[in-house]
Amino acid sequence: MAPRNLQEVLDSSRGAVDLLRNSQIGSYIYPVVPADFQNWIKEQTAWRQTAVLFDQSHHMDNLFMKGPDAIRLISSTAINSTAVFPVNRAKQYVPTTESGHVIGDGILFRLAEEEYVYVGRSPAANWLLYHGQTGGYPNLEMTVDRRSPSRPYGLPVTRQYYRFQIQGPNAWQVIEKLNRGPVEQLKFFNMSNMTIDGTNVRTLRHGMAGAPGLEIFGPYADHGRIRDAIIEAGAEFGLVPVGSRAYPSNTLESGWIPSPLPAIYSGEAERGYREWLPADGYEATGTLAGSFVSKDIEDYYLTPWELGYGSFVKFDHDFIGRDALERIDQDSQRKKVTLAWDGEDVTSIFASLFTGEGPGYKFFDLPLANYGSANYDSVIDADGTVVGYSMFTGYSANERRALSLATIDPNVPEGTELKVVWGEPDGGTAKAAVEPHVQTEVRAVVSPVPYSAVARATYRGGWRTNYKSA
Repeated sequence: MAPRNLQEVLDSSRGAVDLLRNSQIGSYIYPVVPADFQNWIKEQTAWRQTAVLFDQSHHMDNLFMKGPDAIRLISSTAINSTAVFPVNRAKQYVPTTESGHVIGDGILFRLAEEEYVYVGRSPAANWLLYHGQTGGYPNLEMTVDRRSPSRPYGLPVTRQYYRFQIQGPNAWQVIEKLNRGPVEQLKFFNMSNMTIDGTNVRTLRHGMAGAPGLEIFGPYADHGRIRDAIIEAGAEFGLVPVGSRAYPSNTLESGWIPSPLPAIYSGEAERGYREWLPADGYEATGTLAGSFVSKDIEDYYLTPWELGYGSFVKFDHDFIGRDALERIDQDSQRKKVTLAWDGEDVTSIFASLFTGEGPGYKFFDLPLANYGSANYDSVIDADGTVVGYSMFTGYSANERRALSLATIDPNVPEGTELKVVWGEPDGGTAKAAVEPHVQTEVRAVVSPVPYSAVARATYRGGWRTNYKSA
């Protein structure tokens, strides 16, 4: 009989590591939005120089939670405090397992007194949905609007919301033209309303490109009309719509690691969750990629501090994983950094495509070089000792450099030259996104996060900057 849930998939496999490293699902896709509108270089430079329109309508789950028990569910599963969480405010949501390891993250919007929506990747949405259904919350209504299919093959696609972002140094000029008047620049993650094409829309103060901008959302039926109005208003300010090829690479400059492996594949406390998760869901079919290989799936698990979420951990409430997190020595945890890859070494990766016989190095796709849902490349020091993982890799045309976001040992100072082991051992795994190749080592300098000087100067303290709150 075919496996009915994730636990049965694991029981019938050769272990979680082998299952995920050889998944046949293919590349992680940002669906529906065209790959590009100009080209990815022009789209990347536009978010630094003029303004861009990000269409985020399709690649994230929406989980709607309503009722007096919604805040109880959120508080009992989040490392964050909900002591201050008023209506019209958003909050980064980070859940952990009983062992204190991160499952995923996303954004929580408080839309009304007893109404919330989580927006983000599936692992955190699934965790909320499971505990909401099984944890004793009688006064809670939950509905989930899953991300659009990765390969719709021309079939119609619809969502409950459209979700856009207007970002870049000229963003506010575009926003005020759309509104036909001034728009208050609220504090980060505060929400309000504005008018576009005669329609009242909800807004979230955001800043993914390192300058003041807004996230805008409303009924999906308005998607085309609102998008057209934004593009028309933005033309005189150099606004460029960004395709799905360039879009995810913005985090290389701004510093968010979006895809750690959800730490749910082991542990008796999570068995019920694994038995609840489907056999064909994200957790069962996702891909684990990179040069770091361990037989123990728990070697891929990460704590909040290792991902830059240490300032979020608040012990003013009871939540899953609290006891484990209280026992952790925070100063010993790895730290989030940017790695700036050596140009000559990266050039040699591309040169290997043209050297004739034999396999070359693992293809470095542009602008995003990740080839798994979760990516773990070994970062080694001069002695060959693994000091961390490089987890999100690509190229920034604004910085003219290959970059990766990594988590490394806390005693490695900024400016240190390390090496990233690029490519998988033994010619590569059987993943659909992996071709035969040989490994190589790439020099990389430990650098600030965010890497972009613009972002470092303009983002508030928090997860992007490794800021430690009082």
